[in-house]
Amino acid sequence: MTDKKGGYLGNANLKPAGVGIEFTKDQVEEYMKCAQDPIYFIKKYVKVVSLDEGLVPFNLYDYQEEIVNAVHNNRFVISKLPRQSGKSTTMISYILHYVLFNQSMTVAVLANKQSTAREILSRLKMAYEYLPLWLQQGIIEWNKGSIELENGSRILASSTSASAVRGGSFNMIFLDEFAHVPQNIAEEFFSSVYPTITSGQSTKVLMVSTPNGLNLFYHYWRGATKREGEKGKNEYIPIEIHWSQVPKYPGGPLRDQEWKEQQIKNTSEQQFQTEFECDFIGSTNTLISSSKLHCLNFISPLHNNNDGLVVYEEPKENHIYVMTIDTARGQGLDYSAFVVIDITTSPYKIVARFRNNTIAPLVYPTAIRSVADKYNNAYCLIEINDIGAQVADILYQDLEYENVLQSVYKGRAGQVIGSGFGGSQSQLGVRTTIPVKKLGCSVLKSLVENDKLLIDDMDIIQELYTFVAKGASFEADDGHNDDLVMCLVLFGWLTRQEYFKNLTDVDIRKDIYEDEMKRIEEDILPFGFMSTVDDEEPSSFFDGEDYWRGSDTPFL
Repeated sequence: MTDKKGGYLGNANLKPAGVGIEFTKDQVEEYMKCAQDPIYFIKKYVKVVSLDEGLVPFNLYDYQEEIVNAVHNNRFVISKLPRQSGKSTTMISYILHYVLFNQSMTVAVLANKQSTAREILSRLKMAYEYLPLWLQQGIIEWNKGSIELENGSRILASSTSASAVRGGSFNMIFLDEFAHVPQNIAEEFFSSVYPTITSGQSTKVLMVSTPNGLNLFYHYWRGATKREGEKGKNEYIPIEIHWSQVPKYPGGPLRDQEWKEQQIKNTSEQQFQTEFECDFIGSTNTLISSSKLHCLNFISPLHNNNDGLVVYEEPKENHIYVMTIDTARGQGLDYSAFVVIDITTSPYKIVARFRNNTIAPLVYPTAIRSVADKYNNAYCLIEINDIGAQVADILYQDLEYENVLQSVYKGRAGQVIGSGFGGSQSQLGVRTTIPVKKLGCSVLKSLVENDKLLIDDMDIIQELYTFVAKGASFEADDGHNDDLVMCLVLFGWLTRQEYFKNLTDVDIRKDIYEDEMKRIEEDILPFGFMSTVDDEEPSSFFDGEDYWRGSDTPFL
């Protein structure tokens, strides 16, 4: 029920539907100004809640005005913004203008969680309540998850999913913290919503988030960013704000280096890189540190065929090579992959790699054999968790390739690489158990970050970007693959085996330790020694028949 005298449902701050307003001349002029200029409307009439001062007028900063202008003048906008920069408040202020001064507009406010989307809508509703009644439209519906105005405009708040917008027609979609939506849900959402958006001439998509790894938000951001004079890969207009453009507190000075150092002390360097520097690589807990990932560069291969084999270095005489092999079912999902590594000297070097998601397990051993023969009969370590056991048997038994490494269970030591004389407990390849993967990940991290394993392949580097912590282990982020990285994890585990040390005469663990101790010694300044002899004492003297002559220079 609506009480026309007491406001909407007893709320005197809300104008009920069907209530007429007699405008003064000044109000008409003011209404026209607000309709034509969203920045003027926001600055003069929108109120927000400040943590320190309560309800205050929303005084836009320069970068917030830039965001409003970009949203007002463009259909597709993507914003990469730091935390606590007022990004959501800026967007809902524009949405408020959009539904007030346009007839029959439908807006979807979507976030990674429904509770977050409803909280954003609640802030918009509060700002609406404190507008003058002559600026308001009459209220038809005023719920937690949606509102409807007398001019036909509607706002819906929901979580980001395909079902949230399927079957509806929306003039504007606001995606808050889109980088934090799971990859599969984000892709399904866009495949569902894109036909709806493109069916109109003036429909808008506003995407706002802090980075969270190399996901769909990263894909759209990279497609939007372009060099001057070049056309982007998509229609999105990118907006990026640096943390130093944001005041420390409302009305206060801008954030500075001192503020940055304080934030790092209170949190961590990695968290600051993600939340405020908006670093895509540092935004997930990757196995390899973000600073090291920044330093990895790929090179052009010598050969690259259509079957997935990439060669960076031809085999060299008397060099020792190892192949670590991961196997998939060849159904177009996961990849069958192997990496060829030169282990003759340290640092080790990746000289070739293979990745293919359609090769059949029965054909895969032949591909392995052809490359292994070429690289001086490389030692092959095959992961046998699934179909890999079949690949290992074909390679060893049918193709009679002898350099297939075998493992044996040694009680509490678990699996170790042996010579193949372990009796019934011996097996071709190695089973990737939790201890094997844990040790392999730890060693791989040390190898890469200490430059003991050189990686020049683009696909491996991209997989390392998305090889992130999941619970107590590491695996590919949602929507990504880790087949090549898992080959390197097996190699990391292999380097800790006694068999490997005997094979290469290289103890990589000892090398890393010695390099680290050398670095520490170089960083420590040597202590000086000063003579305690009084300068007035003679530098030479007789002791019985012996003559002693002192040094003129004190020890330092």
